[in-house]
Amino acid sequence: MGSLRLVSLFLTVFSFLSLPTSSNLSTPQELAEISTDFLENARNPQFFDWMVGIRRKIHENPELGFEEFETSKLIRAELDKMGIPFKYPIALTGVVGFIGSGEPPLVALRADMDALAIQETVEWEHKSKMPGKMHACGHDAHVAMLLGAAKMLHERRHKFKGSVVLVFQPAEEGGGGAKKMVEAGVVDTVDAIFGLHVAADFPIGVVASRPGPMMAASGMFEAEIRGKGGHAAIPQHAIDPIIAASNVIISLQLLVSREADPLDTQVVTVAKVQGGDAFNVIPDAVKIAGTFRAFSKESFNQLKRRIEEVIVTQATVQRCNATVNFKENDKPFYPAVVNDMDLHQHFVKVATDMVGAQNIKESQPTMGAEDFAFFAEAIPGYFFWVGMQDESKGELVGGHSSNYRINEDVLQYGAALHASMAMRYLLQNYLKSTSPKQSHHDEL
Repeated sequence: MGSLRLVSLFLTVFSFLSLPTSSNLSTPQELAEISTDFLENARNPQFFDWMVGIRRKIHENPELGFEEFETSKLIRAELDKMGIPFKYPIALTGVVGFIGSGEPPLVALRADMDALAIQETVEWEHKSKMPGKMHACGHDAHVAMLLGAAKMLHERRHKFKGSVVLVFQPAEEGGGGAKKMVEAGVVDTVDAIFGLHVAADFPIGVVASRPGPMMAASGMFEAEIRGKGGHAAIPQHAIDPIIAASNVIISLQLLVSREADPLDTQVVTVAKVQGGDAFNVIPDAVKIAGTFRAFSKESFNQLKRRIEEVIVTQATVQRCNATVNFKENDKPFYPAVVNDMDLHQHFVKVATDMVGAQNIKESQPTMGAEDFAFFAEAIPGYFFWVGMQDESKGELVGGHSSNYRINEDVLQYGAALHASMAMRYLLQNYLKSTSPKQSHHDEL
């Protein structure tokens, strides 16, 4: 079987680590105090400086997808210091830690670990030491936040029943690390999973999300259109692949504007065109590549089918041949991120108690992609944004920029939200999980 045989180990380890468990906290005031207590803890100067230090160490030493060996080593060292058991390696560099009694319910918290192939241009003391690599999407902060949440939850493990699964995931940036962790069985017996992302679009202290579809399904394609090269002055002796590629690119745009329902948001973008080396030579071939996005599986699959048909047939019209490669093995298609409705209500309650209802915003669906979708496709999942913009500290740019910076004050909110979401979920779902039909969490 593909599943990880972890829970039996988990139960054994916690048979001597678990402390007596207090009775369920259930009143709104008691639940609200959990959220405020976590935020106060995360704001403690010594605790906050520890998270900042972790984030900066990771930022200085960025690693690309499935290469996060030193990042993983740091995570494991911190978990060891806390006395938190873990399983490694999973999906090559992934780490899965465990907190709690070893009993159901199980709730997971996820952080991605990988960096991007970008040369950092921000000049500061902790600039990337790795040429051509940079944490330009905040994953260094995500790891620090989850370690912060782990520390707080472990210190309070006697206050809740159930178990927290800490998912440190490789290769979010195109590698589909979440898919490999799902295939490894990481969430097979988990009841719910939460993930977050720092966001320059929202002010510090503000969180944002929405129920239902939040981020689009995503795929990429490459195509080679082959003709016959020749002199640009005598095109009748050549078969011009540039003309064919031009027709292909225009025709692909019609898939959305003329074939898709205007109320069903879709995108097809050709973002790469390569062909020819001289102004007076018709090349033998042109290569194009792009991405396609949609929110529904049906629309996504329809786009995939029609992209291949359009490229091949339009090339044929111009007497060329075309091959299309969707490169699913190298860059797996990402499903849409769809937030669970019940977990949305949970998020709103927790966030309201922590930051106030006025600081909870409804985010608009985005055509961006996130491989958290693999987790949320397998089990109920919820993904949200944590704002970090503070104009007094300079304007922040969006992710995937060589100029990317984060406001480290966001670490306290991310850690506290992670911890509060998990602990309150366990307190409120313990009785459900102990019913006969849900008490079978015997493997992970």
